Amino acid sequence: MDIYLPIANLSVNALVIILLGGGVGVLSGMFGVGGGFLTTPLLIFYGIPPTVAAASASTQVTGASVSGVFAHMKRGGVDFQMGAVLVVGGMLGTAAGAALFELLEALGQIDTVINILYVIMLGSIGGLMAKESLASVRAVRAGRPVPAAKRRHHPLVANLPMRWRFYRSGLYISPLAPLILGLITGIMTMLLGVGGGFIMVPAMLYLLGMGAQVVVGTSLFQILFVTMAATMMHSLTTKAVDIVLAVFLLIGSVTGAQIGARLAQRMRPENLRLLLAAIVLLVAIRMALGLGWRPDEIYTVQAL
Repeated sequence: MDIYLPIANLSVNALVIILLGGGVGVLSGMFGVGGGFLTTPLLIFYGIPPTVAAASASTQVTGASVSGVFAHMKRGGVDFQMGAVLVVGGMLGTAAGAALFELLEALGQIDTVINILYVIMLGSIGGLMAKESLASVRAVRAGRPVPAAKRRHHPLVANLPMRWRFYRSGLYISPLAPLILGLITGIMTMLLGVGGGFIMVPAMLYLLGMGAQVVVGTSLFQILFVTMAATMMHSLTTKAVDIVLAVFLLIGSVTGAQIGARLAQRMRPENLRLLLAAIVLLVAIRMALGLGWRPDEIYTVQAL
């Protein structure tokens, strides 16, 4: 069944979009990531313009974050004080990202920039994940315990002024650190359509030194509000949000997340991380080839 996407200005197969959202949902359920960092590249591969893919993916991440936030709130796993600082930084980041998005769009370079940023981001994250996962797999096979990473403040964070007490996270640090982290995440959300949890969670653990019991819930709390702001900003400025596309992605991702959660219970954690790293690296390689490979159609015509 073909459907017409009014903003993307093309017809797509509804079943393919639902399956694509379902695939990302399975990954979300299996690996505990929002999946937004894979939604945009997969939409681009299918032929959706990068600007529409990035803007619409943020809408999907918003919907997928709601249930997660409420689940963590019931368990007391959200630091609202830390989350509020991250949200303020994220709001500032979305405003800066919107201005940057419009500038690159006016220069005609936004599609290229989105692709290059994804290659750099996915390649670096996938490489680090693969290195850590391979070390864990070797340790398990050799019967050695996997060394746990120490939770501590990064020296740069410890030296920042104006310290606050974040009681739920057990921290006494400057609010400038989470503010800057939220700012970076907000810019990424506007440009790439990602929630940023795959970067924010490690940063909260190993840069800010937050306790693991509140990291995921606080990250989802920030992602929820920042992706909402990014969606509104895209709707008002870039006009690139395709609500029809977002709805079909959500239908697939909600179902896929349930399937992924069940699959995750049957696999070893180190094998799961290695599989995710392989998927991320494959997507990065495919996007890199797309940047350098000569397309079938050298010129495209798009209505403005």
